[in-house]
Amino acid sequence: ACELAYWHEPRWSSGEHGSQPKLGQIWRLAVRMGVDVVVNGHDHDYERFAPQDAAGRLDARGIRQFVVGTGGAYATPFLLPLRNSEVRDNSRSGVLRLVLKDGAYDWAFLEATYDGFPNGNAPDRGEGKCR
Repeated sequence: ACELAYWHEPRWSSGEHGSQPKLGQIWRLAVRMGVDVVVNGHDHDYERFAPQDAAGRLDARGIRQFVVGTGGAYATPFLLPLRNSEVRDNSRSGVLRLVLKDGAYDWAFLEATYDGFPNGNAPDRGEGKCR
């Protein structure tokens, strides 16, 4: 089964509030406990990271983090994009749909004003495997 954890401030973020080193211990615990996905808010933007280890290094068996602070408050700017940041957007409000499955998960960012895109796809969607 896939394991998901969530809390407010992100360990890693390219957004205005930035990464929170004080959360390093909880991130290390999440890695040890086999967490596959972490969802955070705090920065008013959307950002998706590739799976990372506790030190923020690319790791196919690491944790994929989503920062989803897109609930309608004012957008905050991105600062210097962090390594392993795969997608960043601060131009829209919306929600992240996550489907946890046996051994995998799907995600799709859905705009609050979503009424379809020309190609029928959400601006960011995909799937990942669980450990």
